[in-house]
Amino acid sequence: MNVKVLVSGASVAGPALAYWLNRHGHEVTVVERAPVLRDSGYAVDFRGAAFDVLEGMGILDEVRGCETGMRGTDLVDEEGRKVGELPVEAFAGDLEVPKRELTRILHRITEADVRYVFGDSIDRIEQDDTGVHVGFERGEPATFDLVVGADGVYSTVRRLAFGPHDRFVRHLGMSGVGFTTANHLGLDHTGLLHSAPGRAVYLFSAADADRMTVSLSFATDSAALDLLERDRQQEIVRERLAGVGWVVPRLLEEMDGASDFLFASACQVEMDRWSDGRIVLVGDAGHCAAPTSGMGTSQALIGAHALARHLAASAGDHAAAFRAYEDELRPYVEENQKHGREAVAMFGG
Repeated sequence: MNVKVLVSGASVAGPALAYWLNRHGHEVTVVERAPVLRDSGYAVDFRGAAFDVLEGMGILDEVRGCETGMRGTDLVDEEGRKVGELPVEAFAGDLEVPKRELTRILHRITEADVRYVFGDSIDRIEQDDTGVHVGFERGEPATFDLVVGADGVYSTVRRLAFGPHDRFVRHLGMSGVGFTTANHLGLDHTGLLHSAPGRAVYLFSAADADRMTVSLSFATDSAALDLLERDRQQEIVRERLAGVGWVVPRLLEEMDGASDFLFASACQVEMDRWSDGRIVLVGDAGHCAAPTSGMGTSQALIGAHALARHLAASAGDHAAAFRAYEDELRPYVEENQKHGREAVAMFGG
């Protein structure tokens, strides 16, 4: 049965779902707020059943070819002296690749069969027995059989269909900033982690030998900081890391000119249900486990595959498909969210 599906979000969960839906014969449109395919994000890793999904998509070998090759992380004190070490698995999982490479691959294998609309976003959703009637910020209104929110922690689809973000986004007490800068520490597929109560500094270099990725984390009491202007976010970073030694003063200076500056809080998305009528959520939009879980990408891939599989088996009964999808995935998500909360302590939370 051909179903007309709108997917919001072109990062990982959205294109992965579009691949499987198209493979089952459905007509898929993906709308993405960014004007072009996103080239942001640092590294993503894969564990467990995510490998089966990549294999089923025929891209496992290609993804493996993009491996960062990280060799582990040294624990250092506030002067940069080594005091311990962590194995590569602590951060990189069983396989780690730059996120931009994964999104590029997912887009490439779907662009011929899936309609992508960049530079637009959903601004209205109404549903009835005939379908979901969707308004867009730029494009003309359209009606779809199903709408899927695969648009991240601050999902537009979730906000419009389920309610405001503060009903579902749970702050885990930590925020931070990420960016890249010159690799002035000479890191070679290795990382450095300084962690103390209320803060953490994590530095690594992998895919590009000349660049170093910087993560500066600190304890906070609200995820609302994510929505502030960059200037104010940078002020907060400086305030929270004032007095920290080692290379931190230099990093704070380099933060100002970073073109890939990203401020984000460690959050989880907790919902009693991931669907409402003809609308369903997948990936971080419905059940973010927090970056500290190390399972976000795997969860997105596995969830997309499960949702498409249940839709294909439901003979047009989307409500039954959504229930089966949630019944299958929720125990896995809850376990990952537990690990995400526990791991916050490693980063100073």
